[in-house]
Amino acid sequence: MKNSIRKTISALTAALAIIPLFFCACDDSPTSTITIWTDKAEIASYAELFNASHDKTKAVVVYKERLSASLPPAKDEAAPDAIIGSLLKNSGNEKYFANLDDMLGERDDDGEISKRKIDRKFFYSSLLDYGKNEDGKQILIPVSFNLPVIIFSDENKPLVKNAHMLELEEIRDLSKEFNATAKSGIYTKMGFAPSWNSDFLYTAAKMTGADFHEEGNALAWDEKSLEIAEEFLREWTKNANSSSTAEQDFSFKYLYTPNYKQVASGRCLFAYTTTSKFFSLAPEQTENLHFRWLTTNKTILADDEITTAGIYRKSPARNRRDAKTFLLWMMDEENQRAMLDRSFRMNLGTKTFGICGGFSALKGVNERFFPTFYKNLLGNLPGESAIRAPAPLPTRWESLKERVVIPHLAESTRTEGWQDAKSIDERLKSWAKQFN
Repeated sequence: MKNSIRKTISALTAALAIIPLFFCACDDSPTSTITIWTDKAEIASYAELFNASHDKTKAVVVYKERLSASLPPAKDEAAPDAIIGSLLKNSGNEKYFANLDDMLGERDDDGEISKRKIDRKFFYSSLLDYGKNEDGKQILIPVSFNLPVIIFSDENKPLVKNAHMLELEEIRDLSKEFNATAKSGIYTKMGFAPSWNSDFLYTAAKMTGADFHEEGNALAWDEKSLEIAEEFLREWTKNANSSSTAEQDFSFKYLYTPNYKQVASGRCLFAYTTTSKFFSLAPEQTENLHFRWLTTNKTILADDEITTAGIYRKSPARNRRDAKTFLLWMMDEENQRAMLDRSFRMNLGTKTFGICGGFSALKGVNERFFPTFYKNLLGNLPGESAIRAPAPLPTRWESLKERVVIPHLAESTRTEGWQDAKSIDERLKSWAKQFN
């Protein structure tokens, strides 16, 4: 899949690179070209739309698989002007981004705002705050985000009384009631098990206050809250599903299909996923499914990989100006409607959700346009106050999560042998020796 994305990006990048030359040949006035680094395949399509509507500025897209770790550019590498992607917010990258406060403003008493500014109130406030550095300067603009969801089948909808959200305790209690066993004591139905999905373990730990975040250049967390989360998950398994072994035996026997098929089978009640995965499914795959927002105290934690956009500080002044032109265009509500429409019309066989694979960071786009394209969002969008942005995470977060945090949670939340689980500190030392 990643190889096909890279090939698509390469082809589109080559095509986009030719466009400025064509316009230069047909028009005496100069045309400038900006370079956008991204790890989001959709940006190539958005750049095509931008280039088609702008004569004086053209965008060329360069795909970077490990975008957050790509700064600064190599000595022999052309530097970017704009950078759009995930996990850009960390202390190591802050110095590479220009101040974007001049792109943001508020409408005056007549409801007017400069065409070179975006109204701050258009954004989800917690996402906008996420893009500020330690000095309070806006160095990143939020573009898109995803949220955790719990899915279940139409057949089991009467069991779920809450119309919009589910808390961890509700999932646990409803799942236990759903369970069924044969005379031998082996489970024939199991509502839900924490150990089925490692991302659920991580999300549950965050929801219980584990607070994984960057401190300096290192990974930090709340040890006491992490222990509370681990105990909560162990007790969940023990009291609802007997043991971690029983959960894994059931999973091995019945849950070998995609999660949307698992809940449709009637063998389990719930499955965990994210909006990026759920809304990328084909309509026929979701027509008999429902979802609820996974919440804690009526708060929904946004996925770590929030997409943000910034301007490379060392880019030439004209390029920085033109890069801002692109970002202002991309963060316009009507232009985002056109992006959504184009994505659906092109129907390239690799459907991706929304804007850059997620909800738009602009409230109005989600409220007015998303339900048109995703019918099951009609009347079921969370309010601004419910959404909480992720914490800044270290540059090597993807590796740290995969090789340190997830393995620790998998061991420490088991009902058998959890006392022997390696601590995160121990795993960090091993990780540092092997991957640094």
